[in-house]
Amino acid sequence: MERLKTEKHVVGLKQSVRAVEEDKASLAFVARDADYHVVFPFENLCREKNIQIEYVNNIKELGKACHVEVPTAVAVLLR
Repeated sequence: MERLKTEKHVVGLKQSVRAVEEDKASLAFVARDADYHVVFPFENLCREKNIQIEYVNNIKELGKACHVEVPTAVAVLLR
C-alpha cells in the first residue's frame, strides 16, 4: 500500500473500473469492509484482466493512503 503514496493511481470505483478495462492498471486495492455489491463485480473484472488484488483493512485506511479525505472502497495503481 506504500506504493499508493508515491506512484500514479486512481481512486474510486468508476475510475478504477475504467483503468482496468483500458488495461492501464497494474495493481488493484480493495477495502475489506467495503460494500459487497460494490467490490464483487470489480474483483471479478480484475480477475478477468489478471490484475492482482491487494486487500486493505478498511475504507478509511485506503482513503488515507490515496491522499483523499473520504473513505475509499477501491483504487488502482497505473502502469
